[in-house]
Amino acid sequence: MLNHDHSKRPLFHRAIMESGPPTSRAVRPYDAKIHEEQFQDFLREVKCPEDLHETEIFPYLRRFAIIDEDIIPCKPLEAWNSQSWKKIPLMTGFNTNEANAYVNKQMSEPLEFCTFWQNLLPNLSASELDSIEQLYPDPKVDSKSPYKETGEDNGAQFRRIEAAYGHYAYVAPVRQTAHLASSQGGLVYLYHWALPRTILGASHADNMYYETYNKDIQKISESQNELSGTLHAYLTSFITTGDPNTVRERYPNRPMWSPFEPRDQKAMLFGKDNEEIIGGEVASPAKIVVDDWARKETEIWWSKTDLSEQA
Repeated sequence: MLNHDHSKRPLFHRAIMESGPPTSRAVRPYDAKIHEEQFQDFLREVKCPEDLHETEIFPYLRRFAIIDEDIIPCKPLEAWNSQSWKKIPLMTGFNTNEANAYVNKQMSEPLEFCTFWQNLLPNLSASELDSIEQLYPDPKVDSKSPYKETGEDNGAQFRRIEAAYGHYAYVAPVRQTAHLASSQGGLVYLYHWALPRTILGASHADNMYYETYNKDIQKISESQNELSGTLHAYLTSFITTGDPNTVRERYPNRPMWSPFEPRDQKAMLFGKDNEEIIGGEVASPAKIVVDDWARKETEIWWSKTDLSEQA
C-alpha cells in the first residue's frame, strides 16, 4: 500500500491496521538474533532447499509468489511523506495500556526508568531525558503522579514505564499514521479500545477477542456481548463497504463513526468505564469522542520520530 505503483492494479481496497501500523516503534534492531531465527523457521516451512546460497533464496521464494517483486525501498515515514501510497479507506487504533505486557513489571527504582530510555534511544540528549522524566512524574517523588502502582506484585515504576513505552511505541505512531493519511486525502477511522480485561488494564490486542463476535465473549454477559457485537458490526461494514457505518442490519443504533480529520481528531472510544470483568460497573459499548487522551505525551514522542529511526 505504501509507495504504491499507480500503474499496477492495487493489492488492497481497504485496510485495518493494528499493533501500531507501519510507523510503530516496537521494532527490534535489524540484526537482532530473533529475526534470523524466525526467517529460518519460515524457510523450513516453505521447504526451501538448505543448500541454496543466500543470494538464491529470494529468487526461489519469488517463484512461488511468497513475496512480491519489490524490496521495501524506504522507511515507512518516507513512504507516507512521498504521498505515493494508495488512498484506500483505513481503520486503525490503539489500546489504553498497550505496553503492560512488554515492560518490566518489577521496575521499582527511578534510575531504571531513565536507563530504559537511554538504552532504547541512545541518541536522546540529557535535556530530552529530563523532559521525559517530567512528562511522566515519578510516583516515588510526586504524590500527585497518576502512575502510582497499588498492586502488591508490581514495582513502583511499573505504571510509569508501561504508560511511557505504550505512548512511544504504539499510541503516538497510530496517531501519526492517522494524521499523515487523513491530511493527504485518505479516509481514516480511528479507535481507542479502553475495556480492561484484567487489573492491568486494556492490554495490547485485547480488542481482537471482541472483533470476531465469538461465543466465548458473548456468553460472559449481555454487556460484553453488546460490546463485541457492536465492534463486529463496525468491522464487517468497513470490510464490505469501506465505511463502518453503512451496513446496519445488526446493532443499527450504534453511534455514527466520524472519520478522523486533523482539524477535529475524532475517534471511536470502545469500552470506556466498563469495568465489569474486573468487578466494576458496566457502561455503553461505544461513543465518538475527540481523541485527546494522553495527547500531550504522544505529541512529544511524535516529535522524536527521527531519533527512533536512527536507533
